[in-house]
Amino acid sequence: MSETMIQELMTEPKNITFREVPVPEVGPDQVLVKIKRIGVCGSDIHVYHGMHPYTKYPVTQGHEVSGKIVKLGQYVSNFEVGQRVTIEPQVFCGRCYPCLHGKYNLCENLKVMGFQTVGTASEYFAVDASKVTPLPEGMSYDDGAMIEPLAVTVHAAKRFEDIKGARVAILGAGPIGILLSQSVKACGAAKVMITDVSDTRLEIAKSVGADVCVNTMNKDFGEAMIECFGPDKADVIYDCAGNDITMNQAIQNARKGSVIILVAVFAKMANVDLAKLNDSELDLNTSMMYRHEDYVDALRFVSEGKIQLKPLQTAHFAFKDYLAAYQYIDANRETTMKVLIDVDPVDD
Repeated sequence: MSETMIQELMTEPKNITFREVPVPEVGPDQVLVKIKRIGVCGSDIHVYHGMHPYTKYPVTQGHEVSGKIVKLGQYVSNFEVGQRVTIEPQVFCGRCYPCLHGKYNLCENLKVMGFQTVGTASEYFAVDASKVTPLPEGMSYDDGAMIEPLAVTVHAAKRFEDIKGARVAILGAGPIGILLSQSVKACGAAKVMITDVSDTRLEIAKSVGADVCVNTMNKDFGEAMIECFGPDKADVIYDCAGNDITMNQAIQNARKGSVIILVAVFAKMANVDLAKLNDSELDLNTSMMYRHEDYVDALRFVSEGKIQLKPLQTAHFAFKDYLAAYQYIDANRETTMKVLIDVDPVDD
């Protein structure tokens, strides 16, 4: 192993450079991971466009990741050199009320690798062993890099306690919406309707098991709900689009006394009908990232064949072409699901 490595650095919006830096030293409770794949997500795109409210420049990105352990700290005994792993990118304090009550995903001082602290976009990455999860035997690095966004949707699925046997509506057929449609099914949901304004995205959703796919440019959401589920409509509606239109569609058409769960991040202050929300006594809930048990379930669902990740993998770019990956996403918004950066394309 060389003593230096290449690291990505976004110096300002739409400007990516690379620098040569020392390979990080491994602490006694850490492992050194040779990074293989990095996924680009919607939040990364916000950083690229200078629209992420909690990220400053320069920043090294990368939080959806897979790799191989190449070195162990002296106190690490539960991992082996050569193991394929993914990394949980949350950096939490362990001392605040949420952390002390098991909800470290809501840490009052939460930082996320690639946003508020250094991300994994380098040839090697040293990380606490507690944040590393092994990949099952036979899982590809491509799939391993998608466990992080899948964990988001597994956590969201479990935010509705009665998901087994539930009738579920999902607004938004982007990567998170399509992963959620599979996650709720894996958790036992009976029927899933997903909506979008893109037939291309809806076709992908259909191919991985969504029961009913509705283009709301052509069909009223409320009518579609009744056609799909009958007069009692859905038991829960998930908003994976995150805008005033979709949230108001949910509020106006939800069965009285039912549940709406916001998964998407609103890009601006919301303007939604809280009077109707109140009048229907709707539970408006939210979902924030994940915890380790969601990673475990995500890996299990993929291993059991209940969730397909490959149909969402749109394109690969070499590490040196990081900027071109963003340009590709911008030019192909409707047809792009997940773009993967091949930091080390060797599948060893």
